[in-house]
Amino acid sequence: MTAPYVKEEINNGISTIEFFHPAHNSLPGDILEKLRKTIKEAGENNDVKVIILKSGGDRTFCAGASFKELISIDDAETGRVFFSGFANVINAMRKCPKFIIGRVQGKTVGGGVGVASATDYCMASKFASIKLSELNIGIGPFVVGPAVERKLGLTGMSQIAIDANSFYDAEWARQKGLYASVHESTEALDEAVKAFAENLCNYNPEAMKEMKKIMWTGTENWDELLAERAVISGRLVLSDFTKKKLKRFK
Repeated sequence: MTAPYVKEEINNGISTIEFFHPAHNSLPGDILEKLRKTIKEAGENNDVKVIILKSGGDRTFCAGASFKELISIDDAETGRVFFSGFANVINAMRKCPKFIIGRVQGKTVGGGVGVASATDYCMASKFASIKLSELNIGIGPFVVGPAVERKLGLTGMSQIAIDANSFYDAEWARQKGLYASVHESTEALDEAVKAFAENLCNYNPEAMKEMKKIMWTGTENWDELLAERAVISGRLVLSDFTKKKLKRFK
């Protein structure tokens, strides 16, 4: 696997959406847009009862936004568009009328933590540690923050956002509520995800749709909120502090 992709397979009412990028599944804008569109279309497909969201490869679920694109930002509008990528995916997941099961097989960073947090039921392997690294380069997890806070609570989100250099292990994430279960291997994770998705297909789709609405109550302003957060990140990425930090990574 070398070329980035977003692909979908539908079998027996289960839509499996998989994304991949060779740079540790970091996601550039075009892949984020394809992911948003695929999630939206799966939500509108009457043949789909439940969605599994996963990434390709076996080491990293998602390393966050594309670093190559990040270091190329040189104006506020480009920054806003860049940081809107994950906002659009999170909002697509929020609005999707189908339950989305997250399958997190490995480490996840930054925007990837936001994607995992925006799933309705997230299952992980013991290798699926998490980190919010944004503060380390002079910005913050502003766009993904609401989704992460919704799952971890303000205390948990604040802890990993401030401690931007540390990975927190999968068991910590389970105890805080991000993961519903943690499995010993990717194979065991896949078996559990498959069985769980198949079981959900036996439920009333209308009941699940109404449940999802209730579960996401209080997030109706996220289109505007996450757009505002993208503007903040787009401004901060142009700061002298962040530019100096990013030069070290070039």
